[in-house]
Amino acid sequence: MTATEDSDLLQTQLLQRWNATLLAARAGREGPDPAPYGRELLGRWAEPQRRYHTVTHLRAVLDRIDELADQGGEGGELELVRLAAWFHDAVYRPDRSENEERSAALAERALNEAGLTAHEVAEVARLVRLTVTHDPDPGDLNGETLCDADLAILAGGPDTYRGYAAAVREEYGFVPDDAFREGRAAVLRQLLDLPRLFRTPYGAAVWESKARENLERELKELTAA
Repeated sequence: MTATEDSDLLQTQLLQRWNATLLAARAGREGPDPAPYGRELLGRWAEPQRRYHTVTHLRAVLDRIDELADQGGEGGELELVRLAAWFHDAVYRPDRSENEERSAALAERALNEAGLTAHEVAEVARLVRLTVTHDPDPGDLNGETLCDADLAILAGGPDTYRGYAAAVREEYGFVPDDAFREGRAAVLRQLLDLPRLFRTPYGAAVWESKARENLERELKELTAA
């Protein structure tokens, strides 16, 4: 299979997942065809400035949400969590600081039109905004699930983690090396200072230790450079 065929297959699979998720969230209520909304989102996730925040990242977050649900059913409103995953980086410019807010506003406009209730729209938007800090309140099952799924890349194998770190550097290619190392190191220290990176029982048990190893190794490499 060629790279183009691979990409087309991924887009098709993701669109099917989007359609199923939006229909499940509507729970039989009438609404417009989900597909145009999904195609617009996929177009956003395929923008040329992206290196890490791509459809591959979107698929990974959706897969990790499924994994959390399968490994003990973290609870919460999983269809809304999945919708929040679709929107959480839908607006992404590495040179801007308001990406999450603009992504949440996009979710509010699109999902209101797409047939969700006011509560459902508000919850998806809240979850998108929560990815600014990845710091859900205790007992926030929806927030814990989304944030853990989004951060699960930190617990990847060494090659996967290096690929992630390299892709992030590419997205910030406009930043000089010294400034990037300083900023990235500050982000890593902030993460390492958290009492827990992962809030779900599964995430804490399976991903926490490996993620901290990866973060500490990258921080050591940055500061040595």
